[in-house]
Amino acid sequence: MSAQNLAAQYRLTDADLERIRVHGKGVTPRLDAFIAKFYDWMRTLPEFAQFFSSPQKLHTVQNLQRDYWVQFFAGRVDDEYVGRRQQVGETHARIGLPLPAYFAAMDVSLHLWTHEIAAAPVDGDTYESIVKLCHIDTAIVVDTFSRRTTAIIRDQHEAMLEMSTPVTEVWEDVLMLPIVGMIDSHRAHDIMTAVLTKIGETHARSLILDISGVAVMDTAVANHLIKISKASKLMGSTCIISGVSPAIAQTIVELGINVGDVRTTATLRDALTVALRDAGVEIRQQQQLQR
Repeated sequence: MSAQNLAAQYRLTDADLERIRVHGKGVTPRLDAFIAKFYDWMRTLPEFAQFFSSPQKLHTVQNLQRDYWVQFFAGRVDDEYVGRRQQVGETHARIGLPLPAYFAAMDVSLHLWTHEIAAAPVDGDTYESIVKLCHIDTAIVVDTFSRRTTAIIRDQHEAMLEMSTPVTEVWEDVLMLPIVGMIDSHRAHDIMTAVLTKIGETHARSLILDISGVAVMDTAVANHLIKISKASKLMGSTCIISGVSPAIAQTIVELGINVGDVRTTATLRDALTVALRDAGVEIRQQQQLQR
């Protein structure tokens, strides 16, 4: 998003910028009055107490706001100008300040600069020029806010996926992965990657996939599990799917899904018994001696 493209998109001309500069010479000396009136309005919003409760923070924000409007009325839209507005969008996204509050603040600012702060009535051409630049500012902030918010959501989603695929070595040669929630193609790929990576690291002979926490079992989910099972087998690890409830078993049969030679058990305990036996571990129930 270059300054030149933005100016062309919003029909901002050199004549517009000149009108903004002329108007700025009359109003920027009254920045203190603008700040006072603006924050009289801000204190009526619920966001004020949440984001500006600290006097030190408020003072910092007010100084940044002064710089913002000085640059605005300088009437020079270049890459530096765009970069400063992108920083505003980044900040709003990082602290979670909602966009409706930003839109309202720009509307109030436009009214203050063109009506209450102006020493004389603003002509139509000057007003239109200021509105054009306000629209450009808003477009930059909203675009940056959206990109940053999307990136935050994506990072959180990836972090949750990493947390949702905890492949654990519960015994020598035995891995276990409890699967909870929904399984889509993206998550299935992450599970496959996590499982195969762990098998490669540990050379485990058995892998237990516990699906007792899977919310929905359909053809896609079943096929994902079968693919994970086959891929594990190719790396020398036998996959045991545990937590197959009567409802899940009935669904698989009704869907006509061919599970092939996939090993399944009703409970995690049964799966552990099978996996440990395959690993050469004998389990005995110890009885207390009665005196």
